[in-house]
Amino acid sequence: MLNPCRVSPWTGLFLLNIFAPAAMETTFLYFAYGSNLLKERLQLKNPSARVHCVARLQDYKLVFGNHKGLASDRWHGGVATIEHSPGDEVWGVVWKMNVDDLESLDRQENVRLGAYSPLEVSVWTQGQELNCRTYIMNSCVYAPPSPQYLKVIVMGAEQNGLPKDYQEKLKAIETNKYEGPLPVMEELERALKHSKQKKKGRSEA
Repeated sequence: MLNPCRVSPWTGLFLLNIFAPAAMETTFLYFAYGSNLLKERLQLKNPSARVHCVARLQDYKLVFGNHKGLASDRWHGGVATIEHSPGDEVWGVVWKMNVDDLESLDRQENVRLGAYSPLEVSVWTQGQELNCRTYIMNSCVYAPPSPQYLKVIVMGAEQNGLPKDYQEKLKAIETNKYEGPLPVMEELERALKHSKQKKKGRSEA
């Protein structure tokens, strides 16, 4: 029998109040722990995203599932969410983003459909505490991720230098062994190729 993931009761839609005065601010901090660890993935729809730092979310763990058990059409398997778990930790990337991308980010997380809710969390980086926006799945039913989805997460962890032991834990996650095509992977591979070409062009300049 599949178990529902626990969801924090604090799931209201909001723009983080971590800046003062908020009305004058044009950026916010977003803590990514899933496929948005990979820069090219996040920037497909949110071009303003820039790495701020790597950080740790204490007393949570990374799990995979689907909203109400409905398999993801995009990834053909469970997708990442976080679950309160004392003593555990989730590593991720804090991105600094323009508020202009907030609607796009919410749309990517299917906030209006009720799949995810925004959540304010405190993360730690080099002894400093940061308040960030992140997302947590509602009515989650556990399900393994597709190999392609897990690959994107692992690539993002490597790209941003998450702790080696955490990277190994990610690589060890069991998948559903889906081998079919995924349009989002084709789009992402094009973005990765373009990113490599840009880096090559800068190095030759």
